[in-house]
Amino acid sequence: MARRFSCRFPCRFPCRFPPQSLRRALLAAWAAAVSCAPLAAHAAPAAVPAEVGLALERAKVPREALVALVQEVGSTAPRFAWQAQQSVNPASLMKLLTTFAALELLGPAWTWATPVWLQGSVKDGVLDGNLVIKGSGDPKLVLERLWLLLRRVQQLGVREIRGDIVLDRSDFKLPEPAAAEFDGEPLRPYNVAADALLLNFRAQVFTFVPDVARGLALIAADPPLAGVRTDASVPLAPGPCEDWRTALRADLTDPLSVRFSGSFPASCGEKTWPLAYAEPRRYNERALAGLWQSMGGRLLGTVRDGAAPATAPSFVSTSPALAEVVRDINKFSNNVMAQQLFLTLALTQRGTGTPELAREVLRQWALARLGAAADGLVVDNGSGLSREGRVSAQLLARLLQQAWASPVMPELMSSLPVSGIDGTLKRSRATLGRAHLKTGSLRDVSGVAGYVLANSGRRYVVVAIVNHTNANAARPAFDALVQWAANDAALGTTTATTLAEPRN
Repeated sequence: MARRFSCRFPCRFPCRFPPQSLRRALLAAWAAAVSCAPLAAHAAPAAVPAEVGLALERAKVPREALVALVQEVGSTAPRFAWQAQQSVNPASLMKLLTTFAALELLGPAWTWATPVWLQGSVKDGVLDGNLVIKGSGDPKLVLERLWLLLRRVQQLGVREIRGDIVLDRSDFKLPEPAAAEFDGEPLRPYNVAADALLLNFRAQVFTFVPDVARGLALIAADPPLAGVRTDASVPLAPGPCEDWRTALRADLTDPLSVRFSGSFPASCGEKTWPLAYAEPRRYNERALAGLWQSMGGRLLGTVRDGAAPATAPSFVSTSPALAEVVRDINKFSNNVMAQQLFLTLALTQRGTGTPELAREVLRQWALARLGAAADGLVVDNGSGLSREGRVSAQLLARLLQQAWASPVMPELMSSLPVSGIDGTLKRSRATLGRAHLKTGSLRDVSGVAGYVLANSGRRYVVVAIVNHTNANAARPAFDALVQWAANDAALGTTTATTLAEPRN
């Protein structure tokens, strides 16, 4: 009986040993299966995969709330598409656009420069003049680097500043943000506004260290803020380490006093709690004065805004490379860092860091890179922390396809969280280590987008977004879709070229 063979070779053999001619035909077909070219494009399934649909039902999310697309890297046809052209809020998936554009426009090795001037004479440890610091949007001018900057000032012989510390923040032109305008949570670090001179994300980190012998948890606050008092300790309490932050009963309403009136469970061990400062306009002033004083320095003047001189700086603090910054942005979905990068695109490409110019830069880059797919793109602040941003699954898939073929692909892909291993995917139940996916989450929005390595060795672009009141319960549906792609379910069967890798 004649048999027809294709790359998807059926694994059904006669019970009896076949005749020699049939054996030769079988062997020839098998050889063709393992060496054949990639499969021709299949029509995308018209229905949501069963396991994905079941997970959506359990989450009480209607299928109409989902937009999704699965497409093999390098292919022009999807394996699965569901409302892929519909424009939706992508939440933090918007960071993919910002970071990919930045890597291409600036280059992975690009850095931010923060110049510093000793404006006056230095004699016997005294600067008879001002210390001037000019910001250029560095997203990672964190406590350690700020300490090193001030340490360099001391290495140049300064222990006392008789003038002022002058901060030039003019590279970004931003409207005055309304307090907690996004969600009414002003002390959440993700709500910190961008700034040309963003020091330590305008946040304090409180560290709680149990001292069992004394029955206390000692509290350390970094950086020290000048004029701000923080409780030194709280009582230890028995019981499990569950909602320990609520148990502390923090009172952060007074910018000059941080109080904790509750207790800390001894079983928690050492814990840290980052919080945005309650009076953001005065954060830089208090942080610089407090840190300089803690290092043994004296400041006779004040910390104030002003203009940097046109002369060459005394030294320059240089940020980590853009590739490292992009990794922090995408692995941990850092909103303020993404907004800093967004405004930096305007500063470097248009001369001034404004939201309007940054949107123009991203829009023009997207049209040139993605073509007609970018027509429905709506960019707000580059981070996705917005109710205004809009994108389609088709556009994000196109973006990821273009990124795969780009010279900066290794930097972008390595910045994405890895399923079950790190970043915002650490708790993912999708196949361990086989998916590199950016996550996105807001109230009523949830999504993933990135790359999945399948059992066959094929790699797929996977995009899935839900806009619905139960969106944040849809994570198992995303895991199911990732697993569906990893298992080559879209092919109907595992191909003969399946790699010998464990399944998770």
